[in-house]
Order: sequence, then C-alpha cells, then structure tokens
Amino acid sequence: MHPKMPPVVSRLAPTPSGYLHLGNAVNFVLTWLLTRQAGGTLHLRIDDLDRARLRPAYLDNIFRVINWLGIDYDHGPGGPDDFLRHHSQLLHLPAYNRVLRRLALRPGLVYGTRRSRTGGIPDLVPLDAPGAAWRVRVPPKVYVAGLDSGKVTIPLAALMPDFIIRKKDGVAAYQVASVVDDLRLGTTLIVRGLDLQPSTAAQLWLAGQLSETATFNAARIQFHHHQLLTNEAGQKLSKSQQLPLEAGVLAESQGQRAVFRAVAQLLALPKEAGESLTALQQAFSNSPGFL
Repeated sequence: MHPKMPPVVSRLAPTPSGYLHLGNAVNFVLTWLLTRQAGGTLHLRIDDLDRARLRPAYLDNIFRVINWLGIDYDHGPGGPDDFLRHHSQLLHLPAYNRVLRRLALRPGLVYGTRRSRTGGIPDLVPLDAPGAAWRVRVPPKVYVAGLDSGKVTIPLAALMPDFIIRKKDGVAAYQVASVVDDLRLGTTLIVRGLDLQPSTAAQLWLAGQLSETATFNAARIQFHHHQLLTNEAGQKLSKSQQLPLEAGVLAESQGQRAVFRAVAQLLALPKEAGESLTALQQAFSNSPGFL
C-alpha cells in the first residue's frame, strides 16, 4: 500500500437474489486477499433492497459460501437473523432518502417517469406522482482519473442511459444506496468485476453532484476491476446460469479448489497456488500485489 493512502477498508457486497456462483466466490476471495495483505478491515455488506427477489435460502447461502471458502470478515452480520434484525439496508432508508431529496433539488438533474425503460419521448411526471420512478439525466461521457491506475473514459449515456435512482415503490435504487453505504462504512477499496466499470463511473459521477457525497471519488477510493470468469461458450457467469441452480458454487465438482485456482489465474500466480486458501495467500504475499 502506498504510504500516503488511507488505511484499507473494503467490503463483500453480495445480493440475496440467487445462489452465489463461481464468479461471486472469486470476487470474495480476491477482495479478502487484497484487504488482508494490506492489513485492512473487511465488512460484510449485504444489498437487500430488491425485496422482490430476496429469498431466505439465498440469504443463508451467502453465509454458507463464506464459511465454505474459509475466509473471514471483521464487521457485519453473523448470520441471516442477525442481518435482518441489525444490518438490513432497510434500516438505512432515511440516509438514502436524504440524498435522494438533495439530488431532486438539483435543477434539471432528476425527472419522474412511469416508463420501465428509456428511449423515445420521455414520459415525464411529477416526482411525487404515484408510481413514478426517478431517473437522472446522464452525460454522454464520464472521464475518471485514477480508475484502475489510469484515466478511463466511459460512454455513460450509451451504457447506462438515465439510470434509476429511486424505484417506483419509492425505495432508493442500487447506485444511490451503494454510494451511501460505502461512505457510511468508510470504504477505501472496492473490488468488482470488469463488467461493473460503467456502474463505478455512474456512482462516481452521481456522488460528485452533492457536497455530502463528493468524498466518494477515485482520489480517496481505490477501484480494482478484475477480469470476468466465463463459461465454455465464453459467456459471463451469472446466478441464472450457474448449475445446478439450487446450489450454485457449493456444487462445484472441484470444491473450493475451483475458486482458488480461478483466483490464482486472475492474479497470474503459479498454478500450485490454487490448491488451497493457505497456498493462495502465501503466494500472493510474495507477489508484488495490487496495493
């Protein structure tokens, strides 16, 4: 870690919307390795605002996968019941709503619509209209310095046109909640798949619209977007593709080694580093690392 960088604080941030797949497990282990190598603090933050897809079995699966991998975290729920009682995002709705109200006061930034998708003539409605979702007017491009150790230009309007910040049910959408949660936790390291780079750019741009969220920026937070795992057809792994669907990564025929070997490959470590979590951590500690 660079001596001028703040202490590393990171998080595991799964959503209980399906059984975790190999890609989720790889992200967990990679985040854990980076945080532990830096002597940092790791939170377990479960994103559960999508209540329509939340299932008790999916929530339980998160804790089972963490235990199965043999990794730990410093702060967060000890199990499903503890999460629902003391750590659910529903407990932070007032904080999300404060940011939403402030964004709504920015001239020309937020508009209400009942349409599920963008495109065509906007179906503009008042923000307080029943069933209205809130969208933000997205700029054509976002320039981010310091993202993945370089300056990146993201064509945000093409990739995430006028994304939703408040859903039709009146609850904050992911982009707002994620920024507020990371600021609350004091996050300084975010590890995501490369497919989420546009989402990172969207959050950085959105956070920059308000003084109270402006500290969510690439000067304060390190972002590491890792390569994605694909199936035999070259498609990105997702929860809906993971087989068997009722087990996800826990049904891997190679067990935990499938995860550790994938992490070793992503980090360009020797093949034998993927034989166990201990071997992976030892090989990673002897490598130049990312921080």
